[in-house]
Amino acid sequence: MRIAIIHDYLNQFGGAERVVLALHELFPDAPIFTSIFDRSKMPPEFMKMDIRTSFMQNIPGIFKYFRHYFFLYPLAFRGFDLNGYDVVISSSSAFAQGIKTTKDQLHVCYCHTPARFLWDFDEYIEKEELGWVKKNILRVVHPILKQNDLETSKRVDFFIANSKITSNRIKTFYGRESQIIYPPVNTNYFTPGDFQEEYFLAVGRMVTYKRYDLVIEVFNELNLPLKIIGTGPAITSYKKMAGGNIEFLGKIGDNELRKYFAGCRALIWPEKSDLGLVPLEASASGRPSIAFGGGGAGETVIEGLNGVVFHEQSKDALKTALKRFKCMEFDKQAICEHAKKFDAKIFKTKMRDLIEDITDEN
Repeated sequence: MRIAIIHDYLNQFGGAERVVLALHELFPDAPIFTSIFDRSKMPPEFMKMDIRTSFMQNIPGIFKYFRHYFFLYPLAFRGFDLNGYDVVISSSSAFAQGIKTTKDQLHVCYCHTPARFLWDFDEYIEKEELGWVKKNILRVVHPILKQNDLETSKRVDFFIANSKITSNRIKTFYGRESQIIYPPVNTNYFTPGDFQEEYFLAVGRMVTYKRYDLVIEVFNELNLPLKIIGTGPAITSYKKMAGGNIEFLGKIGDNELRKYFAGCRALIWPEKSDLGLVPLEASASGRPSIAFGGGGAGETVIEGLNGVVFHEQSKDALKTALKRFKCMEFDKQAICEHAKKFDAKIFKTKMRDLIEDITDEN
């Protein structure tokens, strides 16, 4: 059985790319087709893979301006020749599901979310830091891209969702059922430490809609120590907001990240994400999370077991959660055991079994 793996783009390393890494470990002979591949942004494991890029790889400045070329991605994925492959596994939050397959091929889509810039357009336009020209261009092409996304979803044979939230979105927007398989967490890598320090930790991409401004404002007012890991377009304004109690560590390696997870009092997670692997990595490190429950963290952070959940993205809600946290005690071993339910081995076993079951049925 010949398998091909498809992914939107390989120009940053996050939760979606960890799924690709796990799929490669599961199917090491499968080539990976993607629109663009920025070697400088990806970990060494990807340099050993058979990665095949589209014509977009040769566009001058594509790595810096990859978001500007959104109108080309559907063409890029339709241009791949996948003849000779029996199973196509797309890892998609935007365009990879639009890969062209035949009636004799099985297309399984691991969906990180139906594209938010298409299906949550008004919210996306409001929160993304886009200029007037870009916003108006998006408004013109949005109906075309949205219709294309709906049409390509019909060609997927089987959807896998990364969370209950994503499964509901697939049902709502595509009218399709899906099976939930949570993405992989390397619980053997992120391990508890011997010493807990006084700082809290925030880890994420610094963009306005993820609401790290909220965290900075609250920690300024309470004068609590906070370390922030991550970069992004909002980082400059965040640094201007922050007091002396807040330290920005920028982009760091996994070894340093593991150290900071293991030593923190708790992870602060204000994001409304479709799942969010970061709170689970904190759990694997034996540390609780103080998390906004309106996104995927509501499925993975359990009040009193591995964290505290707040239900509004507001200063008062976060302050109240911090007060509750101060009065609570957490069992490090119980937190680690919870994280193991999301271990990479479980992801790979479920994916392998599902692919085998589907191919047997077909």
